[in-house]
Amino acid sequence: MPSADWTTPTADGPVDAAVDLPGSKSLTNRFLVLAARAGGVSRLRSPLRSRDTLLMADALRSLGVGVEDVDGDDWLVTPEAMVGDVDVECGLAGTVMRFVPPLAALAPGPVRFDGDPHARTRPMGPALRALRTLGVVVDDDGRGALPFTIGGTGSVRGGEVELDASASSQFISALLLSGAHYESGVTIRHRGGPVPSQPHIDMTVEALRDAGADLDDTEPDTWRVEPGPLNPLDVEVEPDLSNAAPFLAAALVTGGRIRVPGWPQHTTQAGDEIRDILDVMGAEVRLARDGLTVSAVDGFSGVDLDLHDASELTPVVAALAALAHGPSRIRGVAHIRGHETDRLAALARELGALGAEVTETEDGLHIVPRPLSPATFHTYGDHRMVMAGAVLGLAVPGLVVEDPDTVAKTLPTFVGMWSAMLGQHGVQERTA
Repeated sequence: MPSADWTTPTADGPVDAAVDLPGSKSLTNRFLVLAARAGGVSRLRSPLRSRDTLLMADALRSLGVGVEDVDGDDWLVTPEAMVGDVDVECGLAGTVMRFVPPLAALAPGPVRFDGDPHARTRPMGPALRALRTLGVVVDDDGRGALPFTIGGTGSVRGGEVELDASASSQFISALLLSGAHYESGVTIRHRGGPVPSQPHIDMTVEALRDAGADLDDTEPDTWRVEPGPLNPLDVEVEPDLSNAAPFLAAALVTGGRIRVPGWPQHTTQAGDEIRDILDVMGAEVRLARDGLTVSAVDGFSGVDLDLHDASELTPVVAALAALAHGPSRIRGVAHIRGHETDRLAALARELGALGAEVTETEDGLHIVPRPLSPATFHTYGDHRMVMAGAVLGLAVPGLVVEDPDTVAKTLPTFVGMWSAMLGQHGVQERTA
């Protein structure tokens, strides 16, 4: 059921705050899948606990994997004999609906997948066709989408497969994460347009190598994982850098400064690109051993950006563009029409309703700032739209964000953290 609407707080002056972010969703869910079939007990330190990661943990538990809370902040993951004839709830989590089926094929019995109504519109066809090529029985009634059933037999032949991953890099990551457990391993050849969010594949490759996988990615658009055991993990989950974007954006909107402790010096997270984006827009960006600091200088300008590899940042960048000095163009993100909602259409509609001049292009948005007036900012069940609305609300008094609790998908504490950043306390005003 949708939550009460949120009248977003407006900044009274420059914000100056430190924001401690919980762990990365992308890393947490990759580590969980790898740990599920590793050669011993794994420890995930400070993983993210959000709707997506809790759904992943529950999916693994349904397959017989032990996922246990320890010491308050950590998860212990214990591989057990997998079980079949179970149901997996995917919610709206792309990582669950795409990463778990290749693993579920190793269970001895059918595994049924379904999720939220909009999840049934998210593309799954290339992933399901790839599993069939590798010897997995899949029943989807020809939909190429949820709901579907994986006919697990306890083993997967594996081998070589061609697929078109131009709609989502997760199709590749999903097969890589379980491929080492297939009899012949897996070789994936991408055949199609450019793969979006390449850093997420790099993240998967790095995590697999950390677990001891024998992986070859030297040939363009080709990945090979040899069959063999994986080592248990003992990992500290990095802060979620995509979730940092709205907080860092607040520095520009308010003319202030935001610090994010623990920002990694090296990372495969696509959200790290926010540093370069804010720099181009005119902020002062400094990465030091103790974290990242973003400070406003003198206003901020529009930009021309290709966000193909960091498309998760599009909603927040679009919000900044609507408040910038000068027009902006965002390119390379046609694939986000298939995310939690059609993000391009949603952003064009909602920014336009506030007064911005927004044109949808084939692969992005053209945004011309205009004076903005408050309205209800609809979020379409999309956590990133909530974050974009909060950024706009800093400069648009009276802006109301619909269904803010949908942000629980990746950052359940977002509203409270937003209030704390602004030096406010308690729950922000909600309207029925």
